[in-house]
Amino acid sequence: MLELIKYIVEQFAEDKEHIEYNVEETEEQINVTILLADSDMGKVIGKQGKIAKALRTLVRAATPRDSKKYNIEIKEREE
Repeated sequence: MLELIKYIVEQFAEDKEHIEYNVEETEEQINVTILLADSDMGKVIGKQGKIAKALRTLVRAATPRDSKKYNIEIKEREE
């Protein structure tokens, strides 16, 4: 599933070398934090958050029912 997330994010981001993906797994869910450069935040989130919402919807649809749920958070990188 992380490969799907990476593929979609990299289609919109321009600074692909500085994208970080932090994955934390708990008993109930998998938390994926995407750290982006300030210049890519608007491109990946989209107007009114439409791209981020679509990304979450695609991941939710691609996740099998009996597996853990994915929680995706998009943040700006602190340099």
